[in-house]
Amino acid sequence: MTKLSKRVLAMEESVTLAAGARAKALKAEGRDILELTLGQPDFVTPKHIQEAAIASIKNGSASFYTIASGLAELKEAIRQYMENFYGYKVTPDQVVAGAGAKYVLYAFFAAVLNPKDEVIIPTPCWVSYVEQVKMNEGVPVTLMTSQENHFKVTVEQLEAARTDKTKVVLLNSPSNPTGIIYERHELEAIGNWAVKHDLILLADDIYSRLVYNGAKFTPISSISEAIRKQTVVINGVSKAYAMTGWRVGYAVGDSDIIKAMAKIISQTTSNLAAVSQYAAIEALTGSQDSVEQMRQAFEERLNTIYPLLAEIPGFKVVKPQGAFYLFPNVKKAMELKGYTDVTDFTAAILEEAEVALVSGAGFGAAENVRLSYATDMTTLKKAIKRLNSFMMK
Repeated sequence: MTKLSKRVLAMEESVTLAAGARAKALKAEGRDILELTLGQPDFVTPKHIQEAAIASIKNGSASFYTIASGLAELKEAIRQYMENFYGYKVTPDQVVAGAGAKYVLYAFFAAVLNPKDEVIIPTPCWVSYVEQVKMNEGVPVTLMTSQENHFKVTVEQLEAARTDKTKVVLLNSPSNPTGIIYERHELEAIGNWAVKHDLILLADDIYSRLVYNGAKFTPISSISEAIRKQTVVINGVSKAYAMTGWRVGYAVGDSDIIKAMAKIISQTTSNLAAVSQYAAIEALTGSQDSVEQMRQAFEERLNTIYPLLAEIPGFKVVKPQGAFYLFPNVKKAMELKGYTDVTDFTAAILEEAEVALVSGAGFGAAENVRLSYATDMTTLKKAIKRLNSFMMK
């Protein structure tokens, strides 16, 4: 007899992965599905990173276990990266690497949360935050932001949500799914509020290198020493370096938290793949030209597709400043087509228009859909035409 844990029975499936799986299943049936679901660059890992990985295989370096928290050389590369792009120095005991930023987030929650500890999560948010908090016996406190305020949470909202059980406040800038970026003064206000109440700031900066049209990413951890002491930064090489398959993420922050995360990693995955670590070292310390080339390509796609999407009947969209997603409100579009549920609406678009989007419900936004522009321009333009035709029927 199968006996499953309450933990897994209470867990929701990732809507992004589910949407991608459904699209692939229809493709396998011979359908001409245009996939705008998964958040991964459509570029191949740059050659110099590939070559570093191959060299580590050939010289035998990738053949063995490393320490659980990551190679000393990788920690040094991350330390240098923080100094170059964040503007402050860290020590090796403030750095831990793991099997993807997603897993590093899980290790963070496992390391800091006790039962019933609360984590404030501005919403719409990435689908796994809420589930990971619940898996670690914490309580996710979602704060719905508004499209009118560009999906940004305010100190007033945070204070209204704070209780004596609040332990962590999560910020993702640039954001998945909205693409918004917090301004420095907004981050300073939130950071000082967190310091005042001795709360951990969890900064998911995975899209920090992908910003467009003159927008600037400001790390909240760079604003002041007091804020930095309260902040744990999560980052990785997946998005900026087109390395989603390599599974390399890392955290930088308070040494006690980092040490606890390393303990979690040591008892779960051991070290992340050694070959991936050598690839990540080259990514972080080698030429950054490919990052800028990909950023420019995403920017061109955004500037081309955004006005076309905004013209589709019933689609109301704020132009994102970073990441590679558009997150239109489709309440009016649903009304025009006779739908009341955004997941049903998204499924209809898939079946009838053969365009795979992600329902906003999994992001905490029951009136939105997410589409990724991390794919080629031809596919994007074709998808927009199909969406427009679907709405015009």
